[in-house]
Amino acid sequence: MTDHFGADAANDTPASVTTTGDAADSPATGATGTTADTANHAGAIKGQDAPEALARGKFPTPPRGRLSSREKKWIVYDVGNSAFVLLSTAVIPIYAKSLMPADGNIVSAWGYAQTIASLVIALLMPLLGSIADVQGMKIKFFLGFFGTGAVMCAALALPLTWLPFLIVYVLATIGLNGSLTFYDSMLIDTTSNERMDKVSSHGYGWGYVGSTIPFIACIALIFGGPALAGWSTVACTRASFVITAVWWAAFTIPLLTSYRQVHYRATREHTREAVRGTFTELAGTLRKLVRNKPLWMFMVAFFFYIDAVNTVISMSTSYGTQLGIDSTQLVVALLVTQFVAFPCAILYGRLAGRFGCKPMIMAAVVAYMGIVFFATFFLKTAVEFWILAILVGMFQGGIQALSRSYYGKIIPKDHANEYYGLYDIFGKTASILGTFLVATTTTLTGNASLGVLSIAILLVVALVFLTLQKDPTKTA
Repeated sequence: MTDHFGADAANDTPASVTTTGDAADSPATGATGTTADTANHAGAIKGQDAPEALARGKFPTPPRGRLSSREKKWIVYDVGNSAFVLLSTAVIPIYAKSLMPADGNIVSAWGYAQTIASLVIALLMPLLGSIADVQGMKIKFFLGFFGTGAVMCAALALPLTWLPFLIVYVLATIGLNGSLTFYDSMLIDTTSNERMDKVSSHGYGWGYVGSTIPFIACIALIFGGPALAGWSTVACTRASFVITAVWWAAFTIPLLTSYRQVHYRATREHTREAVRGTFTELAGTLRKLVRNKPLWMFMVAFFFYIDAVNTVISMSTSYGTQLGIDSTQLVVALLVTQFVAFPCAILYGRLAGRFGCKPMIMAAVVAYMGIVFFATFFLKTAVEFWILAILVGMFQGGIQALSRSYYGKIIPKDHANEYYGLYDIFGKTASILGTFLVATTTTLTGNASLGVLSIAILLVVALVFLTLQKDPTKTA
């Protein structure tokens, strides 16, 4: 079935063009400053799919609150890429540890690998994000980063020593995180402000539960392959990287074949001028960000609290491995996290509709403070790791999903990629800080718990900024 989404399916002619004046930058009304391209094209698209309706953020709404076809095709990319995220959390650190010398410290090595990948994305995204706001460019950048990530995921099967393995992993992570920046910004082209919390939460929720299918297959292969097929555990683990890459690619196809960019700041005919003006536009975006107090205060808060979230996610398995917890216990506990996260992420979206998006983000920040203290002072055995995994699952998806949708509501839509590039700077730079703190503190003190404890300070700072920020989505 063909979706008409602000562009003609045959020639991809834009249904609207955006202006970049101050009026178009106002997020309060949800307007993008768009106008109809041609009367003929407008006549070819009926009902709520008309360009004028899309320009005002009026997307087709299915009956009884169901997800539209367009929203579902956006959501399934979370199902695809989350398989690699889960494998990176539960299996890859353990495999990397097995490739290291007996006296090697996986917490330090893993922390530095995550830091390098995050730094590259933080430096690239503002520039590429600005260029991607040109009509038709967003999907091209998305495809490039997704392709890099999927190919490098499969290539993890090739290295035989730990350093080349970590280098390939860094490249795969750059591909993943780069694609996610453009994917997140596609949310504003997929649904309306009123449905963003729900759609974003469903993305994370279905991503969690959907990723367990290839993960269970990979775990079954790793543990059962040697006895059933005569393969070594190492060979089965390498095969799991290829399986995950294929899954990731398969669930990206619906988005690639259906996505249409509704909001953009320049047409294809003006691409060269837009590229030349990228740095000027980026400087202008930074100035607008500074003048928008609610937005920059949220960005600062986001910087600190997402640091905790990303660090807990990326370092949990390596931390448990260093504590001597059995790898089977680690893997099964993290699998349980996915099933807990699925209903909790969707529930968070519903609660945001009742209590507000920002209050639910603040509740998750407080919960993560408790999680950090638990990991620091009580995490010693597999039982405590199971408790930690369940607690993380309850709040992880909710805070990620609502952060993405809340940000999408308060930024100018026609500069979405530019602003999501800055969003990624804050998110990935925070990941650099968190993983670097854990890795460095562990290296200097020999005690990874002290590195975990430092995250609580970041959460307190985030909570202060969230408390002081005036919520622009609330009407007087």
